[in-house]
Amino acid sequence: MPDPTEDLALALVELYERLSSWEHAAVRGTGLTLPQMHCLEILGAAGPLRMKDLSERLGVTTGTLTALADRLEQAGCVERAPDPEDRRAVRLGLTGLGRERFAEHHVLHLSLTRALAAGLSPAQAAALARSLREMAGRM
Repeated sequence: MPDPTEDLALALVELYERLSSWEHAAVRGTGLTLPQMHCLEILGAAGPLRMKDLSERLGVTTGTLTALADRLEQAGCVERAPDPEDRRAVRLGLTGLGRERFAEHHVLHLSLTRALAAGLSPAQAAALARSLREMAGRM
């Protein structure tokens, strides 16, 4: 009997590699990099976020996010605004163009998700989503 941890590790690596290839192909030709699109995805799903909170969600330093935000701001996709709860903090939010870019990419995500989950029952899909969130929470 194969080691379940070994089998899961191999399956996760394979899924990551395929998703990574898919993501790179999905952003090709958009004028955005994959990290820039990930930033738009998070802001599109969560709404405006403090730079510190966004950097944590992206898994990057605030310095890296500042450079990323500068490029997205120059592209017209995001805007900075003072945080109403903390005068020292800055929030980053999507512009109209940023919302359009997010919506276009989100449609691709939904299409891919429908294709991947086509053989799952609603209960299985919900259980998979819970399991993936639990795993992500442990990282």
